[in-house]
Amino acid sequence: MKILIKNGRVIDPSQGIDKKTDVLVEKGKIAKTGNCAADKETKVIDAAGKIVCPGFIDMHTHLREPGREDKETVETGLRAAVAGGFTTVCAMPNTEPACDTQSQALFLREKAAKLGTGTVIPVGAITKKREGKAISQMSELKDAGCLLVSDDGSGVQDAAVMRRAMEYAAMLGLVVSVHCEEKTLAENGVMNEGYWSTVLGLNGIPREAENIMIDRDIKLAELTKAKLHIAHVSTKEGVEMVRAAKKKGIAVTAEATPHHFTLTDEEVKTYNTNLKVNPPLRTKDDVEAVKKGLKDGTIDVIATDHAPHLESEKEREFDFAPFGMIGLETALALACTELVDDGYLTMKELIQKLAENPAKILGYEKGTLKEGAAADITIFDPEKKWVYEKNKIRSRSANSPFIGRELKGKVTDVIVDGKIVMKEEELV
Repeated sequence: MKILIKNGRVIDPSQGIDKKTDVLVEKGKIAKTGNCAADKETKVIDAAGKIVCPGFIDMHTHLREPGREDKETVETGLRAAVAGGFTTVCAMPNTEPACDTQSQALFLREKAAKLGTGTVIPVGAITKKREGKAISQMSELKDAGCLLVSDDGSGVQDAAVMRRAMEYAAMLGLVVSVHCEEKTLAENGVMNEGYWSTVLGLNGIPREAENIMIDRDIKLAELTKAKLHIAHVSTKEGVEMVRAAKKKGIAVTAEATPHHFTLTDEEVKTYNTNLKVNPPLRTKDDVEAVKKGLKDGTIDVIATDHAPHLESEKEREFDFAPFGMIGLETALALACTELVDDGYLTMKELIQKLAENPAKILGYEKGTLKEGAAADITIFDPEKKWVYEKNKIRSRSANSPFIGRELKGKVTDVIVDGKIVMKEEELV
């Protein structure tokens, strides 16, 4: 099928394009960016008043399959991703069993390929069973399509193991994505340690638990020359450490989540367990530091850390509810409101952090509208206001503190490998 997207504001940071023009898709590829005419065989999408850009890439998604399909599956996760404009997601390995073998990685890739809704990049575990002891068979994981490795959900506590893992990853050209948490400091904590944890009578997680591990892993990256990616950075000190490391020429990148640049620990006073995340929501100063880190390029990527949980699990006392919130369907709107409208990022810079930068970090040949590239395209209305309603959530889980909130910025159409998978806000 030929698809012609007309009248849209085309933004492709990889080519420096930001103008009203057309995009032609043919045989699953980008055929042309520029003024085009349609023939009888061409499907035309009128994108007037909308932005046309490369499909977003989420470097941090939890799909829960295999093991917890009651929370999310590859199919439901990809439907939520597409609804949020994400055409590729990196599936974190904290499944049951963990993605620490070639067969596990191939399972995820092949299931997504059969669905045809979007692409899944499996994230291989750094250590076997994510136990932090023995390094996984990274070479086999790479052969199965893993572009990065992580023990996400728990940081590798043993520095010697982490050093060896980084050495192997560097040799193979894999990115090491790290969940920075010193467990003995964070143990039993459920929110940011500070004024609000004291007032609310909840055990705190000190910022040092994150900062110590960011510092350690940056030093190990400098030693091993590994490509290090700091997941969900949430503290002002963490942002500064990444900034300093980049100035030294260390190969480090970082991501921020929408909830960490939108919400503070004061929100927890409602005891809404959907606000229980790890790393925890921090202070106003931390939120501002994360926003400034995004603005000046210290933080390269916006990732969702989409973490589905059952309503029955989240309805427990705050101490016992699991960490995490869903985020695929709200990421764009929150970023438009908190970052673009407030002047931290231009729309072009936002798309860079959602598409081009993740592709560059991963060494992944998408995130662009260059001629000949795979036609992964997201079209959205940056001005459309909408309410995030529970009964319309595409994810299998609904653990979000943003339910009922009016948001601005709505994905309308999505193309994956030249196939329309979302049309006028409805999944095809």
